[in-house]
Amino acid sequence: MDEDGHILDATKVRHVTIKAGKIESLSGLVDPASHLNLDYPDHRVTTCVIAESFLVGAQIQFSEQGLAFAIISQSSYNHYGFVDYTQRLSDMIDAIKYKRNFNIKEPNSVKTKEQGSS
Repeated sequence: MDEDGHILDATKVRHVTIKAGKIESLSGLVDPASHLNLDYPDHRVTTCVIAESFLVGAQIQFSEQGLAFAIISQSSYNHYGFVDYTQRLSDMIDAIKYKRNFNIKEPNSVKTKEQGSS
């Protein structure tokens, strides 16, 4: 963030969950085609809550009015064209289901040789 309260690199913005004035969880970086796209103003990120760092447990900054915000500068936006949000949502849901199913570990499961057991 610069001295005027503008984000220097909007491609490094993340979605976070805030609880009790601290980052409780954080996701990966935002996708410029959906969050910095001049062709889709309803989904565009414009302001961000300021935190001391991008770490779980990092303190959120406050102003006299509440949360402290930084502004995305106009130069951060670009025309990325059409984005099929319905397909992206469907792909995201499928990826989450796959990850959940892939990470399930049964307590009495038998490992294969490929997994390191004989």
